[in-house]
Amino acid sequence: MHSWLKLTWVETKLFLREPGAYFALAFPIVLLVIFGAIYGNTPNAFLGGHGSLDFYVPAYIAILMIIIGFYSLPIAIINYRERGVLFRLQATPLRPLAILSAQIGANFVMTTAGAIILVIAGRLFYNLHVIGSMPSVLLAYLLGVLSIFALGFLVASVVPNVRVASVVGTLLFFPMLYLSGATVPLKIYPQTVQQIAQFLPLTHVVTLMQNMWFGGSWLDNWGNVFALLGILVVCLLVSVRLFRWR
Repeated sequence: MHSWLKLTWVETKLFLREPGAYFALAFPIVLLVIFGAIYGNTPNAFLGGHGSLDFYVPAYIAILMIIIGFYSLPIAIINYRERGVLFRLQATPLRPLAILSAQIGANFVMTTAGAIILVIAGRLFYNLHVIGSMPSVLLAYLLGVLSIFALGFLVASVVPNVRVASVVGTLLFFPMLYLSGATVPLKIYPQTVQQIAQFLPLTHVVTLMQNMWFGGSWLDNWGNVFALLGILVVCLLVSVRLFRWR
């Protein structure tokens, strides 16, 4: 455990040395500031009587998940593979699971730090409200981030190099950004688009986070929960089979 914590801390410091890390942390905050300045947080009938930021901050947290899960996590792992770092680490006394989980741990720490900063900024400047149970919100967050990271880890397992990983991350990122309800409410889309959106992992993360944020029931969200658990389990099983150390 001590070795894993030290390795996770090293990976966290390396994460902060990358310029892209600051984009990942800043992007949701920029959305918060822009839309907060335009719409404020006044209750809106179109959003079910919730304030605009009360409704969208859970979605902005989900956006933070996919920025880190589709870019930072897979690119770091693939970069280590290309440079032979993974192969050298595999030859150390550290267990393979500790080496790879340290990457997940570092990215999880930074995602959580970004989410906390986002919530604090929303609370201080826009009177952000969390209506639901905090343990339920945190559990929904944990399930969402782990499922997105599992998908990012699958990308790292099958993509050959960093350049291709950047392209794959972009192809995953933008459809989910606009079709999942993270930036545009799903209900304004045609029915066909709404049905397509149900195949996007981020749709289930956003929906579950928002519902738990407003005090929803887990029983009413069983579809989202099972979808995310399915993504988590399938991506991990496939990654175990396909992951390459060099």
